[in-house]
Amino acid sequence: MRDFSDDLSDLRRRLDDARGYLRIDAARVRLGELETEASDPSLWDDPEAARKVTTELSRVKDDVDRVDRLEGRLSDLQTLDELAREEGDESLAGEIEAGVVDLDGELAALDLQALFTGDHDERDAICEIHSGAGGTDAADWAEMMLRMYRRWAERRGFGIEIDEVSPAEEAGISSATFIVKGRHAYGLLSAEKGVHRLVRISPFDSQARRQTSFASFDAVPALDEAEEPEINPEDLRIDTYRSQGAGGQHVNVTDSAVRITHLPSGIVVSCQNERSQHQNRAKAMQILAARLAEVAREDRRKEMEAFSGEKRDVAWGSQIRSYVLAPYQLVKDLRTDHETGNVTAVLDGEIDGFMESYLQWRRRENVED
Repeated sequence: MRDFSDDLSDLRRRLDDARGYLRIDAARVRLGELETEASDPSLWDDPEAARKVTTELSRVKDDVDRVDRLEGRLSDLQTLDELAREEGDESLAGEIEAGVVDLDGELAALDLQALFTGDHDERDAICEIHSGAGGTDAADWAEMMLRMYRRWAERRGFGIEIDEVSPAEEAGISSATFIVKGRHAYGLLSAEKGVHRLVRISPFDSQARRQTSFASFDAVPALDEAEEPEINPEDLRIDTYRSQGAGGQHVNVTDSAVRITHLPSGIVVSCQNERSQHQNRAKAMQILAARLAEVAREDRRKEMEAFSGEKRDVAWGSQIRSYVLAPYQLVKDLRTDHETGNVTAVLDGEIDGFMESYLQWRRRENVED
């Protein structure tokens, strides 16, 4: 019978490591405190404080329960392995091997949490895509990227909210703003910030020539309402316009879309997919607050690259990743050298490998987002 002792010992070591970096002993203590707070009937007298308590309770409980569940499964496997060896029962080998493979996958996902070292990695992410050099192909590429991130979010069980989409003149989009909601959404999507290059035979070229086009992706962490910076209304120019209809199913055909320009910084945000002008304005203000907070963090750390990365032209020489569809098939990240030939899967949202490679690279290089 195959000896699984080394495999099980390795799984035990990795689970013990997870207990350490997730601080499970301290989490159990905190869980008890949070459960006491959550059971207090007066908790919801302060809704903002209540939301913080319930959010932290959910996250801490998730970590503790997850480790306990893995502990139980690993202990069962070790007992089964001991029983099989004592009785020389080779019929259990397949069940043990399947359990080892399954636990290996779950621990690999858990190991990823050790890579989230940023203060804001656990938060939702406010994202933007902009088409760059490449004309109609770039606008089409921006729309392909939007679909890629939507499919990625769906695969992970994250929520995604499209707040603004600006269609381009011929095809595709010139820009999009959306929010991805889920634990570690910002930590994961921070890996994607930068310029993305697409190389393919252009579907818009009558001579079927190869075309290179560019689009950029950016993300900032979403803020709780209490964290949002104060914004002087006199610093804002607010315009309303008719929604263009490329976003969600509830796009209005009235002049309900809102564009807010923060005059001191020049930051412009738009929202068109809520049901009313009032709701669009509130969402646009939320996005503006997150972007202004980002600028403030950059100023405090005196690094213009701190959160959004180095500002470069969305064109040649600035890309973080290349997606090549012709003359060969390859997606390669130019920071980490992670690559795959399965371009179709990547464009369908299978980008976790690129994100994990980036997070590992970031830790090695001590790069800040």
